[in-house]
Amino acid sequence: MERERAGRREWRSAGLSWAGGVPGLRWEAEAGGGSAGGRGPVSPLSYGAGAGGTVSYGREIGFRVVGERRCVGVRGNPCPLRAVVAGRATQAQCGECARLDRSRSVAADTMADDPRPYAVYLAWFGPGMVKVGITREDRGSARLLEQGAVAFSLLGRGPLMAARRCEELLRAGLGVPDRISYAKKRAVRAALPGAAERAAEVRELHARAVELAGWPEALAVVGCEVVDHAGVFGLDGLAGAVGVVRELVSGGCVAGRVVAVAGPDVHVEVPGAGAGVVVVDSRLVAGWVLEKGDAGGGVTVPVKAVEGEAGVQEGLF
Repeated sequence: MERERAGRREWRSAGLSWAGGVPGLRWEAEAGGGSAGGRGPVSPLSYGAGAGGTVSYGREIGFRVVGERRCVGVRGNPCPLRAVVAGRATQAQCGECARLDRSRSVAADTMADDPRPYAVYLAWFGPGMVKVGITREDRGSARLLEQGAVAFSLLGRGPLMAARRCEELLRAGLGVPDRISYAKKRAVRAALPGAAERAAEVRELHARAVELAGWPEALAVVGCEVVDHAGVFGLDGLAGAVGVVRELVSGGCVAGRVVAVAGPDVHVEVPGAGAGVVVVDSRLVAGWVLEKGDAGGGVTVPVKAVEGEAGVQEGLF
């Protein structure tokens, strides 16, 4: 997590990646004058996958925020304006790049002609917190890892528009949303029921889903096979968070030991008396230049309370 020195290009954060089923921070090199410098390395946030599909955590991290947050561009193409982006924005794009991004987006229904097969899924985040969604079949479970789904099962496979119709059918028929906020996901993450209870809720909804009238003929039903990500995310024994980073600011620091990563959320155990686990939403990190910092330096950026808890802190320690 180092910025190259004067006269050399900088490495700017491009957010979190779940490539290969393990989390890491992606970097993009920025050449002088705003031209693209190319993709950089990935800084691992774990020690990699272990036995039984678990991921080993415990890495020490430490970085200091430098300069201004800049737009990350569109699909690997740099922002021509190198526009400044607000620190609290979870999308590290300027308005124009965001519009271009959505012009070819499944989520925005602007890719109806995509010929690739899609999968419909049920994703579980906590008791009573289940959503339905679609993902490109060749992405496997990547979309579910990115969303922080603790457990999930596929429901069907087929053409995009059939998958979209099925998604709408399930939302109405099961009474489940297509979106759950990260604030709600964080609030329950450290107090989840066991794997058997998680799987039972997914199986029950799957059984109800495949019996609904109006299932699109072009969509093949997929039998229930629950995949659990608690071991991948490091949720077993996870301590509740004392706060969530609200935004990064120039000169601010984030440092500690990574104890879990779920979706874009990096759970960092901060050292020092009275400290605890602070959640860093990696979407807020994208677009910043970061310098290497002391792993024992704590957190000096604005922090807010976890949803449902009183109080707001402007910084720790």
